[in-house]
Amino acid sequence: MTSMPVEERIGSHIKRAEQALLAAKNAALKAAAVTVPQYAALLWLSEKPGISAAGLARLCGVTPPTMSTVLKNLQERGLIERTPHELHGNVLETRLTDEGRAVMEVADAGAVGVERGLAQAFTDEEREQLVRLLDRCAQWLAP
Repeated sequence: MTSMPVEERIGSHIKRAEQALLAAKNAALKAAAVTVPQYAALLWLSEKPGISAAGLARLCGVTPPTMSTVLKNLQERGLIERTPHELHGNVLETRLTDEGRAVMEVADAGAVGVERGLAQAFTDEEREQLVRLLDRCAQWLAP
């Protein structure tokens, strides 16, 4: 027997919810033919055009090598373009192409459907409380 029952481990519950969310979003993103990490990158690029790969990795919660792979795949599909920064030639700015914007819109419609469906499982008060509790978890766990 372990020193703490699995059902009492908050992390197990968070992980199970995360896995279910990722599965639902992966299914919703099939129409756009992108993965959840690719969608996250497209979404942030739509909000912050020109951001560096390192900045994008931080926003998407992945490592820089993982983001490098995501961006390579998106660039090969013609969804993004990368150009040297005006002042810092070793930094590449990343932007959506017209096709990338179109794919992002299709993907976002699917992802928003999942988010809205999930939100409907809670009252307004429960949603606000859940967000506060998850924020508290993140703050406590942050280094």
